[in-house]
Amino acid sequence: MNCFLLVFFLLLAFAAQSQSLSDIQNLKVDDLSDAQIEQLIKRAESNGLTTSQLTALARERGMPAMEAVKLSKRISELQMKVNSSKQIQEGGRGRTVTGFEEVDMFDSIRRSDPYYDLTVKQKKIFGYKLFHNRELNFNPSLNIPTPQSYVIGSGDQLLLDVYGASQQSYDLNVTPEGRVFIPNVGPVQVGGSTIGAATSRIQTALGRIYSGLTGSNPNTFIQLRLGNIRSIKVSMVGELTKPGTYTLPSFATVFNGLYAAGGPNENGAFRKIQVYRDSRLVATVDIYEFLSKGDQRSNITLQDNDVVIVPPVETRVEIIGPVRREGLFEVKPNESLGDLYVYTGGFTSLAYKDRVTIRRIEDNQRKVVDVPSSEFSSFTLLDGDEILIGEALERFSNRVQVEGAVNRPGEYSLEDKGLTVKTLLEKAEGLKPEAFATRATLYRTSADLTLAAEPLDLKGILEGTRQDVPLKNEDLLFVPSRYDVKEEYYVKISGEINYPGTYPFASEMTVGDLIIRSGGLLESATNSSIEIARRVRDSSTGRIAEIKTLTIDPNLELTDEERNQQLQPFDHVFIRRSPGFEREQIVTIQGEVTYPGEFAIASANERISDVVKRAGGMTQFAYPKGASLIRRTIYFQDLTDEEKRINELKEIRDNLDPDFKRKNNEAEETLFDRVDKKIADYDIELQIKKQEAAVQKLSDSSLALDSIRLDSALNAVRMKKQDYVGIDLVKIMGNPGGEDDLILMEGDIIRIPKELQTVRMVGEVLLPTTTRYYNNRGLKHYISKAGGFTENARKSKTYVVYANGDAKSTRNLLGLKFYPRLEPGAEIVVPVKPERERLSAAGWIGLASSLATLGILIERLLP
Repeated sequence: MNCFLLVFFLLLAFAAQSQSLSDIQNLKVDDLSDAQIEQLIKRAESNGLTTSQLTALARERGMPAMEAVKLSKRISELQMKVNSSKQIQEGGRGRTVTGFEEVDMFDSIRRSDPYYDLTVKQKKIFGYKLFHNRELNFNPSLNIPTPQSYVIGSGDQLLLDVYGASQQSYDLNVTPEGRVFIPNVGPVQVGGSTIGAATSRIQTALGRIYSGLTGSNPNTFIQLRLGNIRSIKVSMVGELTKPGTYTLPSFATVFNGLYAAGGPNENGAFRKIQVYRDSRLVATVDIYEFLSKGDQRSNITLQDNDVVIVPPVETRVEIIGPVRREGLFEVKPNESLGDLYVYTGGFTSLAYKDRVTIRRIEDNQRKVVDVPSSEFSSFTLLDGDEILIGEALERFSNRVQVEGAVNRPGEYSLEDKGLTVKTLLEKAEGLKPEAFATRATLYRTSADLTLAAEPLDLKGILEGTRQDVPLKNEDLLFVPSRYDVKEEYYVKISGEINYPGTYPFASEMTVGDLIIRSGGLLESATNSSIEIARRVRDSSTGRIAEIKTLTIDPNLELTDEERNQQLQPFDHVFIRRSPGFEREQIVTIQGEVTYPGEFAIASANERISDVVKRAGGMTQFAYPKGASLIRRTIYFQDLTDEEKRINELKEIRDNLDPDFKRKNNEAEETLFDRVDKKIADYDIELQIKKQEAAVQKLSDSSLALDSIRLDSALNAVRMKKQDYVGIDLVKIMGNPGGEDDLILMEGDIIRIPKELQTVRMVGEVLLPTTTRYYNNRGLKHYISKAGGFTENARKSKTYVVYANGDAKSTRNLLGLKFYPRLEPGAEIVVPVKPERERLSAAGWIGLASSLATLGILIERLLP
């Protein structure tokens, strides 16, 4: 009992220690289970610490560096399990209900790992997991035939059946005195007897009333079986996880009792578990025999008041290295190193089996013992021995390799009769057609493990004109490809072509072949003045490239000129734009004209007045003074020719789409499929370009920006895509072609409003508003309509923006202000005064100090 209390308080102290942060420096990480690491993490989080801060705290409070590294590793492993389990759950999760999600992040791995509560050391002890696996159940089966060896005791229920010439059934309960009472017979002593012995006694007793039970030719028979079985009390003491007295079914065995008590603890023996009955040793149980051989002969059935004692382990060794089962193993005094390998499952294929190394503590110091394989069966192990098993060398004794341009590269066996380069190539099923057979390299490993290279003429060896070379162990024959020893040949094409880019070179390729390969010429391309830029291999002349020009047939038929100028590797072909080819350019006229809308620019010098005339002229409601021109700036990003072409193809596809339009004929269906494929190919290419641009943008984001780009407000103004251009449509229409009549550009928008009758006031006025225009009224009149200037108004910088986009500011002359003249549709803008930073107390002190210093300096300089 004292031993039990001691273990109990030690466990409590250990559990408290594993969850405490105040004594974290004294923790032994290998003695903590995953459950205790979890409690440590939760305690840290409740104190506002992250896991990295927890490790840092442990180091600050004196935890050894090795223990801190172990702690960090254990926390990382546990978090990795949590994250992987969480991802698996989320991957298969369907609908969820708010408020019913899993709260405990460790719960999933706690359920999946049956050994979650075990420490690292406990997991290493062979046999320890047997009694801690939640998926394993040692409860005795009660649905088995009545064993004839079962010992009857007080509390058992015996069911007695009489059959044959006579029929009768009896329900008998065993009394505390060990007797059963049979009607018309009396008490029969069965306690302490087996089922077989009790059957004989009851048969003799029943023979007095059933004559057919006895004699040489009986005609009446009996059967005795167990009904409800009794419970027994067994004391489980010693080095157990949960020692105590347990109530078990009478069918329970030693293993059932051990499972109920949690099995041996870290210090408990697994091979010398003793069962005492009536103060006598009746069995010694070896759990290893059960785990390795399935032998349960010593796993006897327990009886009432049995005592199971688990003594401390006497000899425990650790096996480290390539065996089937590493860990801590208990050894009996008469067992050798060879016997131990039965429990480890034997060596793995990587193990070095000729010798093992034993680390041993002897004479208060450590020593190393080498044990050859011949002494495995006789070498005696001591407590605390560490058995280190080495691995086989990463070397081959009979290997040659062939790599490169052969049909079957790889590793081959160096046969006893020898192997040559020629026979190795025959095993590799010969050279590939592209093999560079005149020069291969045989790499050899010297005796001192240095590398040597030997050039070979494989063509001569295969033809017999060169002497064959015998191979040695670890030789590597490398057969290069002719493509490995020269640059990849290619040609490039750019300009007015459907798919410009780089293409593989082919012998006897012409410009026409490359044009067909790259999707054909665009409508804007010219078939003449095609340039070919060719690399210059002799730089002594100072030429960088050799330029050749040619003309091809418009229908891409092969001409003599094209045939005589075949392409060479690395040529760059430039397809020029046809002279005079121009895409249509569109301008828009809006407002008070007879035919507003879009107009194509007819000539390069078409002006505003020309388009107004083509639009039918201005209506009677037009206000020409308020007309304005909106023009694209250099920051306007128009669609490229390729994008415009794709958009046109998309319109064709949409108009041919059978899902939304009428049914197509065969020609239209073919066109639809062809256009749809081109658009799909373009979309794939565009996606790749976007990904590359995103990567480049991320790279450029780290570069320093100039001050203008850092000012977002200024940047927005500076990089506008469209600007208002002030025009005077009255002068333009009165003098067509004059200096006010601007030449139109693509994307221009001409706006001609109706007659305007208002003036708008914005900015630093008391009531920003819009009022009716009054002829011959000045700016101050309209300011008064808005309630006047505010206190923060900068009156001298007031300016007017006219309906056509022009602006005029207030002028100052000899202290007098001359405000701009107002017109219908104008907007008066009153800016705010700039904020002036007030001088702080420190600034005033600094200023006074500077003035004082200046005064002293002047005084000294004056005579």
